Amino acid sequence: MTKPIEMSKLKIALRAFGFLAIVLTIFPYIPVNSWIVRVFDFPHLQLTVLSTIAFLVYFFRFEIKDRFDQIFVIILLGCIIVQLQKIYIYTPLAKYEIKMASENAKTNLSIYAANVLQNNENKKLVIQDATLKSADVLLFTETNQNWTEKLNESFHGHYEYQIEVPLENTYGMTMYSKYELFEPMVKYMVEDTIPSIHTKLILPTKDTIQIFAIHPAPPTPQHNPSSVDRDAEMMKVAMLTRSSKYPVVVMGDFNDVAWSETTELFQKVSGLLDSRKGRGLYNTYNADSYIMRWPLDHVFSSAAFRVIDIKVGEDIGSDHFPFYTNFSFEPELSSEQKLPEPTEEEIKTAKNQIEKENKIS
Repeated sequence: MTKPIEMSKLKIALRAFGFLAIVLTIFPYIPVNSWIVRVFDFPHLQLTVLSTIAFLVYFFRFEIKDRFDQIFVIILLGCIIVQLQKIYIYTPLAKYEIKMASENAKTNLSIYAANVLQNNENKKLVIQDATLKSADVLLFTETNQNWTEKLNESFHGHYEYQIEVPLENTYGMTMYSKYELFEPMVKYMVEDTIPSIHTKLILPTKDTIQIFAIHPAPPTPQHNPSSVDRDAEMMKVAMLTRSSKYPVVVMGDFNDVAWSETTELFQKVSGLLDSRKGRGLYNTYNADSYIMRWPLDHVFSSAAFRVIDIKVGEDIGSDHFPFYTNFSFEPELSSEQKLPEPTEEEIKTAKNQIEKENKIS
């Protein structure tokens, strides 16, 4: 009798997990801004792997005879397919969304973005990794006054242009550039405690590009139980990108994963491209966990850019890994990789997300 009882327990456990997987697959599609729902956007890869294991064990271990088992297996398989569709575009099996640089590329723009973790005492690791990459633009988030002073000691002499927004609330920013920055502005688009950097940059070819550096607040019970502020900031940047007469790069810690409904809408409305697609996930958070990792730090770009290199940086003592991207600037080839124009419904949804935040504030 022991074996049938053990089998029954295993079946019940697999069913329970299967139903949980089904619920969590549906959760991200629920139009609710609560952190309780939005947090399940993040562990998508982990959910996909566990759901697949549960399905395979259930399918091969038990006879799928009764109607309940058949319906359960079909629904679970459907959830896995939905999950895989989101993951697939971030694997080398998919097509590049941003093509590789051509042999005729004349100039490049390399970007190093790192959330340093404000209370990280090992500042040498951050400085060593950023120095090694020697990017044209460095963006550090979570920088307070102490962080800014330490970074200036190492980078002030090597980077002619910089923008400092030191804050003690974990939303400070510091940007360095080897290329000329002009019309630099610090804006508080959603909250008066959360800045974003807006600046134009002159490439060596004398072309002008627009840069937005953001670090929106995540939906958490401690800070903000709703994702309204984060989503609104991303949509505001998307609308600014649409109206920009210059090619655009948006970078920073988005506190959102690449496959979420919000980030997908951000891409559709802005027309910006994701260098991860067709190359890999390049998970940047959580550096303290080998299992619960996902891509939170992003560098999105207009179709005028192509990829030379993309990589995740070394352990810098933060809960984030740095994210490094090296682009070529080839506007003459933009038409080869432009995204379709957003629909009226997508524009309306983006504006509605902005309006939600305006009503709350």
